[in-house]
Amino acid sequence: MIEATRLDGVTIMVNADLIETVEAVPDTVITLSTGRRLVVREAVREIVDRVVRYQQRVHRTPLGLLPPGTPPATTGTADEVGSEAAPPSDPPGEEKG
Repeated sequence: MIEATRLDGVTIMVNADLIETVEAVPDTVITLSTGRRLVVREAVREIVDRVVRYQQRVHRTPLGLLPPGTPPATTGTADEVGSEAAPPSDPPGEEKG
């Protein structure tokens, strides 16, 4: 869940997994997969950043521990996440030679 603020100042919690689109028209409108549309005060970039941070927390292993040798998740804005993609690994069963 991420926090957002309706135009009237009421704070709401939004299920980030249901968000389909976030657009500025000119107010920020969050459209959910249910068809419901939410108009909020936050800018599009802020909503996207909150969703990215939420997803990073959800997809960590229990207690935020990573297996040995696993690099930590990238933190920062959505623009920065994934900007340093790891090189593709060799397919299983194939040896370098």
